[in-house]
This record gives sequence, C-alpha cells and structure tokens, in this order.
Amino acid sequence: MDTLIKKPGAWGLGVLGLFVMFTAAGAMVIVPAGFRGAVFNAMNGVEKRTLSEGTHLLVPILESPVLYEVRTQTYTMSHAFDEGEKQGDDSVTALSADGQKVHIDVSVRYHLNADEIFKLHDQIGPQYLAKIIRPEAQTVIRNIVSRYTVTQLYSNARQDIQEQMKQQMLTGLGKYNIILDDLLLRNIGFSDAFATAIEQKQVALQDAERMKYVLQKEELEKQRKIIAATGDAEAIKRRAAALKENPLLIQYEYVQKLAPNVKAVIADQKMLMNVGDLFKDEK
Repeated sequence: MDTLIKKPGAWGLGVLGLFVMFTAAGAMVIVPAGFRGAVFNAMNGVEKRTLSEGTHLLVPILESPVLYEVRTQTYTMSHAFDEGEKQGDDSVTALSADGQKVHIDVSVRYHLNADEIFKLHDQIGPQYLAKIIRPEAQTVIRNIVSRYTVTQLYSNARQDIQEQMKQQMLTGLGKYNIILDDLLLRNIGFSDAFATAIEQKQVALQDAERMKYVLQKEELEKQRKIIAATGDAEAIKRRAAALKENPLLIQYEYVQKLAPNVKAVIADQKMLMNVGDLFKDEK
C-alpha cells in the first residue's frame, strides 16, 4: 500500500518539475545584439520600459516581449524591378510645378530610437515601415517636387531638393521615435515626351555651337582678308610714290626678272633698252 502511495507522489513531482522548467523557460527572454524589446502586459497594456540587450525575466502568460531591430536600416522605393522593398516599379510618382509627371527613386536610411522602443510599440507597432516611413517619404517627395518645374528638376537643383526632403523627413519621422540617418535621391525619371524634347534641345544646342564656330571662323577669315587688303593697299601706295620719284623703277623691276645673259631688250619699235645702263650705278 505504501508503495502505491509513493508512486503517484513521484509522478506528480516529475510533472511539477516539468511545469516549473517550462514556465521558467517561458519567462526568460534573450534580447540579441542590435535589438531592443517592448513588453506587452495582458492587464496594463504596453509597459513603460525597454528591454536592453541580454537576458530578462518576464511573468509567463501575463507579459510578452516584442523585439525591434535598432541598427541602421535602408528602405528603398525604386523604378527598377528588384531594387526596392517591393518588386516592380515602386518609385514615387509626383507632379512638377508645371504639371509634368516625374518618377522619383529614393532610399531612406534610418534607425529606431533605442531608448524609446516602448513608445514606438505603443503608438505604431511593428508595421512602422508601412504606416510611417513609406507614406511620410511619399508625402515629402510630392510636396517638394511640386515646387519646381520639370526643367529645374532636370538641372543642377537636385542637391537642394534632396536636402529639403531630408530636413522634412527628419522632422516627420522624429515624431514617432524614428531617426533619419540620410535620404538619398537616387534618380528622377521623366516622361518619354520630355526626354525626347531634352534630346532635341541638346541636338539644337550642339548645332548652334557648331554654327557659332563656323561663324567665328568666317569672321576670322574676313578679318584676315581685310588686314591683307590693307597691307596691299599700303604697298601699292608706297610703290606709286616711289614711281613718281623715279620713273625708271618700272624698267629696273622688269630687268630684275630677266635672265642674267640678256644685254638689251626692245621695248617697242622706237626704244631700245640697254640693260647694262640700268646697272652702271651698281658697279
């Protein structure tokens, strides 16, 4: 009889031991590196504390943990098929100040405020990407883009636009204990019609530059001819003055072009030019 009584007691202790072991295991929570934890209390809601890295003991059934990564993460919305969080065209569509549709590729780098995880969990929860980051980025981008014409967006204003987006996102996300590290404006896509217009404009500019070069070349050639003509006129003027002072100069220049062995030339029927007489003074 004693044996029968002891056996159920031993069996009961074993069950109790297993219950205690599983309960203790359920009460122990390990928060890995790069994470923080919020605690939901079945009676009081979200507790106003954040679980740091390491091991923590919670009340089984009553308290349950929710872990959040607090390291820097990147959320991308892109036109490319496999670059963003969603496959396919996930770029932000916006309208410029002159009503042109543009597509913006953007990457948001952020991290959660590690000390305020319980507030984030209470206000937003684990779906903060879909509820806060994505809509905030879309709203900011559309507001900023609407201030610029499509031509301005195509020009070198991109850096200013990116900085404005970054400052607005910094404020907007900060309200929810999400800290913006950086915002990268990756690409601005335009409609096919605008892209064609830009290409035609570039071709026209190249043609204009080419024509400008041709005109400059022609102007330089014109100036060269004017200078040459001016020089010729001055030479003719001086030669005329020399001929006036010495009429024999024409004969002298003519003789200079003759062969060395020519002694006399018949200039016309009445005149015989003695070549040697022209050079008497040179000896």
